[in-house]
Amino acid sequence: MSPLYRRVLSYFLPHWWPTLMASLLTVVQTPFNLLKPWPLAFLVAQVLPAIGKPAHGLSLTFWKYSYSLAEWTIPQIIAGCSISVVIFHIFSAWLHVVSQMMYYRVGLQGLLDLRTDLYSYLHSLPLKYHDARRSGDSTFRVAYDSQSLQAFYSKAIFLFQSAKDLASILVTMWALDVQVTLLSLSVVPVMVITFKLFAKKVRDQSTRIAERESAVLSLAQEGLSSVKMVQAFGREEDEVKQFSISAQQSLKENMRMQYISMNSSMIVATLLMGGTAALYWLGSLHVMSGALSVTSLLAITNYLSLLYQPIDSITSVGWDLERAAGSARRCFEVLDHADDVADKPNATELSGTHGELVFEDVSFGYTSERNIIEHVNLTLTPGQTVAFVGTTGAGKSTLLSLVPRFYDPTGGRVLLDGKDLRDLSKKSLRAQISIVLQDTLLFSTTVRENIAYGRPGATEAEIIEAAKRAQAHEFIMAMPEGYGSQVGERGGHLSVGQRQRIGIARAFLKNAPILLLDEPTSALDPTTESAIMQTIEGLMQGRTTLIITHRLATIHNMDKIVVLGPGGVVEEGRGPELVRRGGFYANLYHSANLGQQS
Repeated sequence: MSPLYRRVLSYFLPHWWPTLMASLLTVVQTPFNLLKPWPLAFLVAQVLPAIGKPAHGLSLTFWKYSYSLAEWTIPQIIAGCSISVVIFHIFSAWLHVVSQMMYYRVGLQGLLDLRTDLYSYLHSLPLKYHDARRSGDSTFRVAYDSQSLQAFYSKAIFLFQSAKDLASILVTMWALDVQVTLLSLSVVPVMVITFKLFAKKVRDQSTRIAERESAVLSLAQEGLSSVKMVQAFGREEDEVKQFSISAQQSLKENMRMQYISMNSSMIVATLLMGGTAALYWLGSLHVMSGALSVTSLLAITNYLSLLYQPIDSITSVGWDLERAAGSARRCFEVLDHADDVADKPNATELSGTHGELVFEDVSFGYTSERNIIEHVNLTLTPGQTVAFVGTTGAGKSTLLSLVPRFYDPTGGRVLLDGKDLRDLSKKSLRAQISIVLQDTLLFSTTVRENIAYGRPGATEAEIIEAAKRAQAHEFIMAMPEGYGSQVGERGGHLSVGQRQRIGIARAFLKNAPILLLDEPTSALDPTTESAIMQTIEGLMQGRTTLIITHRLATIHNMDKIVVLGPGGVVEEGRGPELVRRGGFYANLYHSANLGQQS
């Protein structure tokens, strides 16, 4: 068994008991399926030719066993044959429905487990992984590629059922006529060769289709989430054109797959028809020689269709498994991706912190070719507020991202209360950190749930108190359902300032000793910015705070300002002191003041 199939199987082994029970039911179903051709064969070969003649010569023969029907009339025999068909079908269908429902539930459970593993692991992977990929591709793997697991299971079960039917039919046909059975099976080796020739083509093509479909989804997701920007710049036609090109590429790959499938199906169908023709020829010769009865020939003919059906199905299932293999491989690519910001096996659980942060000779680069920051040495005492300023791309946001371990340094280390962050569990570390971003991300749920996102067990009174401290209570209560009001997708029902206050209320409620502020007011007008900064100043009290901003007036008198330039720290100190030095910060500060005056 290939490593891929073993990985797939691991998701169904925990559900072996219902799978076993369903398999036993399909075995019990087999005799009823084998009996189905005999009523018709008996009617055509013996009963219908006997109409108008005495019935006492009729007997029901199955293999080597015979039962006399001398006491039955022809109409009774016809009625009995007709009723038996219904009885065989009812028992077979009932067993089929029960077993398939059991199989179906196990398949869905395996799909649920894989989707949960994928979604969970994607959340645990570092930002470096997500930065290198479109979110639409990850979404496609969770929502669509994962369905390959259910396809694997259902097709594997179908293979078992087909193999079981194949074996039972072969045994029955062998008992009736060995030579006819062997001739009918002569097409199987050629079918196996055909399958091997097409298998790799199908798997490779299915992978290309998944990649193209993922690209289509990513483009649609990106374009629709940015529809305001698209319309503002009048780029609707360009977006549609780009989407159309991607969709056409997907169409071409799907057409190639259809072409491969049609060719293989045509070859298989031709082989099966050749086997059927050979059975007609040899079976008729055996009837003429008296080695085979007409009833048995009719039964064998019916069994042949039942025999070739699973053979044909096994071939089709083989193609389906190869298609599923391409998608499953994409799922396991995610699960096999190494987490380079993983917790150590003996990671320490952080229960509390004073908030002392030390950057000790820290360097970091998103690629091995170039570092964004190099040899940064900083010390933040508990409760201190430190602002980071500098040119775009100097590494300000990157430096903040090292604190909650969104990334790990490529050189040096970051210490919290003297402990290397890499020795702490990420979950316990992040529990000590609150973050307010430039564009506060809100989920498509209620105001209450968004505020309580960092502390799900918070009481209503605590949520309201946090909103009041963030100066958000009044506008929340003015909404139709107050704290139960829906904020819309990404907070679309709220203004930028209102979203920012919800984010600040979230930070107040979490009440973490370390606070990270990444451009919290850059998207606001001056009046709103002034009001928000007053709220943020209250949030910073008693917390070790790292803040990034281009608005120098808001941070000029903070405890410490760290100026970042190409490669690392250019200078640091309080605002007035840095202005007197006449360095990089002084130039930024004077430029900002001149800009305000003009």
